[in-house]
Amino acid sequence: MAETTATPTALPKGFRDAEQGWPDLDRIPHPPRRVPLLGDVLGADRRTPLQDTLRHARQLGPIFRRKAFGKEFVFVWGADMVADMADESRFAKHVGLGVANLRPVAGDGLFTAYNHEPNWQLAHDVLAPGFSREAMAGYHPMMLSVAERLTDHWDRELTAGRSVDVPGDMTKLTLETIARTGFGHDFGSFERDRPHPFVTSMVGTLSYAQRLNSVPSPLAPLLLRTATRRNEADIAYLNRTVDDMVHTRRKASGGGDGDLLDRMLDTAHPETGERLSPENVRRQVITFLVAGHETTSGSLSFALHYLARHPEIAARARAEVDQVWGDTRTPGYDQVAKLRYVRRVLDESLRLWPTAPAYAREATRDTELTGVHPMRRGAWALILTPMLHRDPEVWGADAEEFDPDRFDAKAVRSRAPHTFKPFGTGARACIGRQFALHEATLVLGLLLRRYELRPDPAYQLRVAERLTLMPEGLRLHLDRRAAAAASAPVAVPDEVRSEPRCPVHGTDD
Repeated sequence: MAETTATPTALPKGFRDAEQGWPDLDRIPHPPRRVPLLGDVLGADRRTPLQDTLRHARQLGPIFRRKAFGKEFVFVWGADMVADMADESRFAKHVGLGVANLRPVAGDGLFTAYNHEPNWQLAHDVLAPGFSREAMAGYHPMMLSVAERLTDHWDRELTAGRSVDVPGDMTKLTLETIARTGFGHDFGSFERDRPHPFVTSMVGTLSYAQRLNSVPSPLAPLLLRTATRRNEADIAYLNRTVDDMVHTRRKASGGGDGDLLDRMLDTAHPETGERLSPENVRRQVITFLVAGHETTSGSLSFALHYLARHPEIAARARAEVDQVWGDTRTPGYDQVAKLRYVRRVLDESLRLWPTAPAYAREATRDTELTGVHPMRRGAWALILTPMLHRDPEVWGADAEEFDPDRFDAKAVRSRAPHTFKPFGTGARACIGRQFALHEATLVLGLLLRRYELRPDPAYQLRVAERLTLMPEGLRLHLDRRAAAAASAPVAVPDEVRSEPRCPVHGTDD
């Protein structure tokens, strides 16, 4: 791999414009109607910046740039370029744009920490044992307990003749799972008619972080004055909620039986003996509560949308659940991994709509991208995951179609590495991805065994953007399955109901 010869210098602080890091920027295409000052914003919708960018990607190719209000960004989605940027000897995670905008609330938590901040490695090393296979098996009973609350709610909606709010209910499910398993906390989401205030504040902070990218920085204090005050109130509420959880745990005798919060409060680094500071504990809890449930709820929602729209695929997945689980009232941990086709459904949903739709990579030394595009140290690009997952050279001419068989074992082996990246890449990839996949596969299996899913014929998929992606306005009609296996309740041992103790799930760290 050829490298430029520039001597490394101190990286510029704050936003790094593409002109600072890409010497041959003029060779990279941009939208045709660029105007002074505004850049490439004509025709853009600030509510759907990702979907606007996908449209430009289809027109401009596997590497392109966009400029908005004096800031220029490079986007990459070609499979060869993405694979090259996965090289950890030359590239690392870049914290910028919307992710950096979350630092006022998440600070140096796992997701938002800069690479040089020591608390990232400390927290990663302290928390990584919480995602061992033994620990994973311990999460399973609590997942079942929370899933029972979901099916009880859906049974009531079905009896009342109402459709179900899929994104809203998946958000309740994943928030309760992470809160109860990781922190011994019950938000009571399924007992509420409206989202818990924590969810409202969480959505507010994510939406605000995205909005900051849509206005010129010097004008943000003026144009977003009301939104800024609201964001400050949202952050204060998130902080108070977490502080109360930590205070309650510190007062409790016996702690949380080794759950994630116990690890944060009591576990020292195995080599250095360091512990997380109280401030960093707060930031890590917020990181897991926010990022750890938001992406999984979106993944489940997209999967349920596609299952309802493809009854033949749903029937095949349901038949697998019936065959693998049989009349077992409570599927065991190992039985979830045997739902290979259900997992393919989930993977295919993540291919089309990865709920964390981009990640940024920066050059750690002067180099060339695929030997063609020189990059100075500190130069960065956004990997546009939905376009990588739609590259026809990788996925075929029907890449826009929903087909879970793309993920059968033979097809997976035939594809090059780094072509499927819903959880990021490298050392900063999602620490809890296996937890998230286990939870989502289990829930899909339980819902398929219990219900037939019917879509609203008039509904057209709309994708809401708030840094993460979620189907907007998705409601499904339910029919209860007549099969004996489907009618069996999700049986959860009494001791599990009364002891919500286990660690947590997926967040891109």
